[in-house]
Order: sequence, then structure tokens, then C-alpha cells
Amino acid sequence: MTKIVAVTACIAGIAHTYMAKANLEKFAKKEAIDMKVETQGAMGIENRLSADDIAAADVVIFAVDTNVAERERFEGKQLLEVGTVDVVKDGEKTIKQALALL
Repeated sequence: MTKIVAVTACIAGIAHTYMAKANLEKFAKKEAIDMKVETQGAMGIENRLSADDIAAADVVIFAVDTNVAERERFEGKQLLEVGTVDVVKDGEKTIKQALALL
């Protein structure tokens, strides 16, 4: 089973952060992909990805409009970076773009 981890973060750290998370999870489930999503927003880092989560991931998605906190945790991983609006509009496309990196 393909494993994807993601970080979502918008400028305000409220709406788009969580809408992007929901959309990624929705389409990953539809495609039977194991996905974990960390949010970085107004409430700080939530659902923090563990080192094991990151190590086991086939690909990482950053759906962000701002800097990713602790970005160094993802060094050496295959990475797709898109804006949160892209994921909110078409989460399925983002998942397919990430899978195309494999």
C-alpha cells in the first residue's frame, strides 16, 4: 500500500489549512492510500508526524502557503509542494501528482 504524509499550512492557519487536510484525506481514502496529515496553523502543529511516519512514507506533500516548521524532518524524501488553494479546489489532482513522483 502506498504511504503518503502531508503538511498543510495557510497564511492565517485556519480555514485553508483544515480544508486542504480534509480534501487530501478524502481522496487518499478513495484511492486506498495510507495517509497522515500534519497541520501547522493558528493552533501550532497538530497531528505531528513522527519520524517513523516520515521514514515510511513513499512521498511527502506540502500543501502550504507559508514556511513549513521543522522542514528538515523531511530531507531526503520525494516531495511535492503545492498551495492550499490547489488542494482545496482539486485534492484528487494533488494526490495523482504525488503518485506520479514514485
